[in-house]
Amino acid sequence: MPIELKMPALSPTMEKGTLAKWLVKVGDVVKSGDLLAEIETDKATMEFEAVDEGTVSEITVAEGTEVNVGTVIALIAGEGEDAKPAAKAAPKTQETPAPKAEEPKVAAQAEAAPAPAAVSAPVAAAPAKSGDRIIASPLAKRLAMEKGVELTGLTGSGPGGRIVKADVEGATPGAAPVAVAPTASTAAPAAAASAPAPATAPAPTSATSDIPQESVKLSGMRKTIARRLTESKQQVPHIYLTVDIRLDALLKLRGELNGALTARGIKLSVNDMLIKALALSLIEVPACNVAYAGDTLIKYSRADISVAVSIPAGLITPIIVGAESKSMSAISVEMKDLADRAKAGKLQPQEYQGGTASISNMGMFGIKNFDAVINPPQAMIMAIGAGEKRPYVVDDALAIATVMSATGSFDHRAIDGSDGAQLMKAFKALVESPLGLVA
Repeated sequence: MPIELKMPALSPTMEKGTLAKWLVKVGDVVKSGDLLAEIETDKATMEFEAVDEGTVSEITVAEGTEVNVGTVIALIAGEGEDAKPAAKAAPKTQETPAPKAEEPKVAAQAEAAPAPAAVSAPVAAAPAKSGDRIIASPLAKRLAMEKGVELTGLTGSGPGGRIVKADVEGATPGAAPVAVAPTASTAAPAAAASAPAPATAPAPTSATSDIPQESVKLSGMRKTIARRLTESKQQVPHIYLTVDIRLDALLKLRGELNGALTARGIKLSVNDMLIKALALSLIEVPACNVAYAGDTLIKYSRADISVAVSIPAGLITPIIVGAESKSMSAISVEMKDLADRAKAGKLQPQEYQGGTASISNMGMFGIKNFDAVINPPQAMIMAIGAGEKRPYVVDDALAIATVMSATGSFDHRAIDGSDGAQLMKAFKALVESPLGLVA
């Protein structure tokens, strides 16, 4: 019996995944550990490995298709089994049912009526005259609706003759729009079918539809960011504490250290040094190195710092584990590797899930200060602004100094304002007297 390959849960929060790219084709022989596909999760693009040996007998989900975790995406035939593709088409979970036989009048009216400009129900191809269903991926159906392409005239190049995105893109738009499959809301009793239907205005695509625009489907990562940050602002009582920090001593030490590290090909950034400073501050003020868990307060004895990294798909936070015990040169090397792999979508879940606190630096964009949103279950995040020349009191005299603003966001359920203030004081002291970072 063929082995079913199912959409895996590649992270604890993953409910759906998009089959970004197949790395094998029907007929390929695979063994345990071979890469089968690239799957876009809610956080990154992950590689899916085979755990069994055999021959790929059928690919049931086309590239670019989003399916639920647990959906069968391919079949592998074991030794001695027929490796030919099964006669059946794509799994039923990916198809839109054709109109039922007991509702012929309603189905006929649905075929004759022109499709509205925008619909909220799933779009399906008009059934062929023979009564056969049109097998097409959800993406192909949507593109066909947008381009006015009749799926009945297309030949599918996907598994089992399935019509995929490429087939629709290469088709010439037809004169007739694609029909909408009847749903529970449109299938009225046959006795009322002859009554005139009330006029329904098309669903607006935006409040200002006359402005040139495009609609871009949210990625899994962007959906997760939207959901988690909304929950954070709604459920976590944020308290914000800001300090101004003189950077001159830190910049001087950075220059000296980089001079000594040149031969090793390492160049410290200010952010590398601030990661170390935050980690040491959390160890010094353990009341802030915590997580709120309902009726429990989790106290951490190690400072794992999540560092916000902007990537094309959104925002991800790779983690420097045990940053308080690592040298700044080690943090710099590790951070560069994590950032590069984050932008390539190659991080493993354990490299961006967890952490005891976060740091977000927008100083490179010239942002003076901002309030960052806490990433639960963490209880704090440090927002770093740009260092700039400002009038500043130095040794009881007004002078010009390089100063930055740092704002800590704290979960007031877990961290009292006085404890947050102690953390900000410790962080400021370490940055202004940076020899403590190398001691």
